[in-house]
This record gives sequence, C-alpha cells and structure tokens, in this order.
Amino acid sequence: MLRYLNQCSRGRGAWLLMAFTAFALELVALYFQHIMLLQPCVMCIYERCALFGIMGAGIVGAIAPKTPLRYVAMVIWIYSAIRGLQLAWEHTMIQLHPSPFMTCDFAARFPTWLPLDKWLPQVFVASGDCAVRQWSFLSLEMPQWLVGIFAAYLVVAVLVIIAQPFKPKKRDLFGR
Repeated sequence: MLRYLNQCSRGRGAWLLMAFTAFALELVALYFQHIMLLQPCVMCIYERCALFGIMGAGIVGAIAPKTPLRYVAMVIWIYSAIRGLQLAWEHTMIQLHPSPFMTCDFAARFPTWLPLDKWLPQVFVASGDCAVRQWSFLSLEMPQWLVGIFAAYLVVAVLVIIAQPFKPKKRDLFGR
C-alpha cells in the first residue's frame, strides 16, 4: 500500500482529486450559505480557509508531482489539515458546550496583506453565531462532519508522507 501511495503522489491524478474534493466541499459551503441561507460564523470562515489550503496543496502538487515541489504541497496539505481539524474541533466544542464565556469573534481577522473578507465578501464575511446549530445530517452538526473530513485528509497526508521512501517497484516484461 505504501508503494502505491508513493506512486500516486508522483502523479497528477491524486493531487487533482484532492483539489477537486476540497473544491466540491467549498461549493457545498456556498450552497448552504447562498441557497439554503445558513449564516456562516467566524469559525466556518476559518474552516473554509483551511479547505482552500488543501485545495491549494492539491493544485501545487499537480503542477509538478515528480519534482520536490510535491513536498511543498505535502507541507501545505499537512498544515491545512491540522489547522482545519483544530478549528472544526473547537467549533464542535462551542456548539456542544455553549457558554457565554466561550464565544467566537464577530468578524474574521485576516492579515492586512490578505484581506479576504474585503476582496471576496460573498465567501469570507461571517454573519452567524458559532454556538447556533443550523444544520445536521445523521445527527451530526456541520463542524462534527468537518472534524471527520479534516481527520481523513490528515490521515491520508501522514500515510503519503510515510510512503515517500518506498519507491514503486519497476516491472519489466519477465517480472524480475
């Protein structure tokens, strides 16, 4: 399996699949916001940013998967998955254990050199409360689903990194 994961990390298909899954999740988030009229909170916006990081890692990895650039993509992937998991877990705890002392900010805080909320307010402006439960599926709230999603991204990333020393077997015509 590790040889297979190493082989996948050296091809564009797996990287593009990862970018596509993150893009699809972003589209679902925008559907919830603009079609179902659910209000994203600050934590939701930060979780979106983590998904954009995973999508960016997929794009970077797909650009040159056989070069050391794929290691840069793996670093972005790991960082985004860890941060996304942390954010989704914190958001889940806010929803499961609401407290007047544990609240989220009113607006997302982006660096001055990257004001995403000013550049693309339809995607990055928060308007909801983190403690409000707006949607559930199979008795799990949206941040609980994101815990599982980011955990899956993280597990696969760790396995791909572990697989890097395992070179794919070269096969010749006679199977030597």
